[in-house]
Amino acid sequence: MEKQQLLEHLYELLGKQNVLVDDSTRHQKAVDLYALRLYQKHFGWEPTLPVAVVQPENAEDIARLLKLCNENNIPVIPYGGGSGVLAGAETVRDDTLVIDLTKLDKILDLNDENLTVTCEAGVYIKDLEAYVNEKGYILGHYPQSMDLAEMGGLVATRSTGQFSTKYGGIEDLLLGLEAVLPNGEIVRIKSSPRRAVGPDLRHLFVGSEGFIGIITQVTVKLFPKPESRWMQAYRVSTIRQGLEIIQLVMREEIRPAVVRLHDWLECEKPYGAFMEEGENLLLFLSEGTEGLCEYEGQTIDRIATENGGIAAGKKPVDIWLTHRNDAADEYEHYGPMGILADTVEISSSWDHIADIYEETVDRVYYEVPETMFFSGHSSHSYMHGTNIYFQIGAMPKPDVEDAERVHRLIWDIIMEVTLKHGGSIGHHHGVGKHRSKYIKDEHGSSYSLMEGIKNCFDPNHIMNPGVIIEDKR
Repeated sequence: MEKQQLLEHLYELLGKQNVLVDDSTRHQKAVDLYALRLYQKHFGWEPTLPVAVVQPENAEDIARLLKLCNENNIPVIPYGGGSGVLAGAETVRDDTLVIDLTKLDKILDLNDENLTVTCEAGVYIKDLEAYVNEKGYILGHYPQSMDLAEMGGLVATRSTGQFSTKYGGIEDLLLGLEAVLPNGEIVRIKSSPRRAVGPDLRHLFVGSEGFIGIITQVTVKLFPKPESRWMQAYRVSTIRQGLEIIQLVMREEIRPAVVRLHDWLECEKPYGAFMEEGENLLLFLSEGTEGLCEYEGQTIDRIATENGGIAAGKKPVDIWLTHRNDAADEYEHYGPMGILADTVEISSSWDHIADIYEETVDRVYYEVPETMFFSGHSSHSYMHGTNIYFQIGAMPKPDVEDAERVHRLIWDIIMEVTLKHGGSIGHHHGVGKHRSKYIKDEHGSSYSLMEGIKNCFDPNHIMNPGVIIEDKR
């Protein structure tokens, strides 16, 4: 379909005011917060612009849009808050239509009896959190992208939040949803505490990143506002020692809201006054009733001190709480200084996670001389394992190609070491278009199921080409 013909159809479906073709909007919606691009744009990289950005007002609008695009093989990218860091919302073809969910912004229902809230996919999580706070509740989901992310996007990327050890990831909070398939069919998965009626269909969309449809509505859990908190930090000599303490805490079947372990390089600036040089720092926070916090605090303190941890007071936890989202604002400033900054999060079982951390750090510093900063922390723990969130600072040559080379070298090492030890190459940032190159190795023999899901629901491959499944066109 020719561009002008497509635009005429879009005007008819949505009204001209909801079809945006100006360069400013198309530039803004052609990218997300993919770290490589944040660097490359300072040295000449330019995005591929979509043919248009449309702003539907409801699921029915989206159904008509997808039916039109599916019948005419027009690629589509759903766009939420734009806070993704793996190019999931990046336009790679100039015939693409971006569907911006900004106007699906209604909070539909808060059910006090069931402790649930239902909203449209374009509602910002910060606004939903403020709304439920006024009613005496919390969502329990606090990603670093709190100021930018929309609810539909959090579900679509299988997000997790900084208090996930207590409240769980978005997959644990999601109860029901509405979505639109590429053929224009609107499907609704009802909210229920648990169902044994076949496969859990919610999980077709949790983490799907728009590759088989567009989420338009979600129902999530609520929690009463906690009445009390307990906080404490502990100094440990090595990351391995800190991981062993976390493992023992998780085996007690308690669920402190925050369980973090930062290596010495991450500790130097924010926490240096509370520790000796070269030490690492454990941060714990429990919240809930006074009795629960007291019990969890006593349990954590006993385990930490019995296993070599040295109490460092609660001030480091206060500092983390105050500045925990600052990094989200800093990445834009690194590029002009010639610094390529990125983060990579992986996960593994307890028997391999320390090996992954140690081997990855050693290899990155040894094999990539452009690396000036490479650190890691654990921030989401479970009875069976934990994650490592690597932070990268490198100085490639100030050009697009060398940035790509250095970025790929570091990523390849992290992915290779993680897979070698049986870990997962992605914990909570999703796949996007960047990580899709590694997904066959991640899934192994089950990768055919991923391809089958794509081919079943999106046989024309119009939905966000290149996300999760590499685009073969």
